[in-house]
Amino acid sequence: MKQLITNIVLAVIWAAVTGTISLANLVIGFILGYLVMLIAAPAIDAENYTRRMRLGVVFIFYFIKELVVSSVRVAKDVMTPGFKMQSGIIGIPMDCESDLEKTLLANFISLTPGTLSVDIPNGGDILYIHAMYVDNGDIDAVIHEIKNGMERHILELTRPDYKMKK
Repeated sequence: MKQLITNIVLAVIWAAVTGTISLANLVIGFILGYLVMLIAAPAIDAENYTRRMRLGVVFIFYFIKELVVSSVRVAKDVMTPGFKMQSGIIGIPMDCESDLEKTLLANFISLTPGTLSVDIPNGGDILYIHAMYVDNGDIDAVIHEIKNGMERHILELTRPDYKMKK
């Protein structure tokens, strides 16, 4: 948190030095502040912050890609004649441990068109989802896609020492 405040202060300093306080200039200052902190990370103990910022940006782009791909798939299915979807309820064993990780995973899955989080019984480690596209009944492919995609990104972001299980 201290590093985030430092980064914001650097952005404000940048805007003040350039004499233009605008959103675009603050964003540029934030990016430049991040780069300064990245270079100085070992000296100011900001390695975890710079890593998480990088992973946060990667996650945002990953989620946008998933959102676009799934939206196009659902829109194409709705617009074309016939019934191509094969839906199902799937139990996904989670590596998520904290309530924050479970909540993030369930919500980001629900935000993606074609999937909906249904339940985590008794706060356990299985997340039940409804998936519109379980192609050819391949449940393992859906589980693999979520565990190696959405869940992996969330765990990398929330845990400083996370390494994906093989």
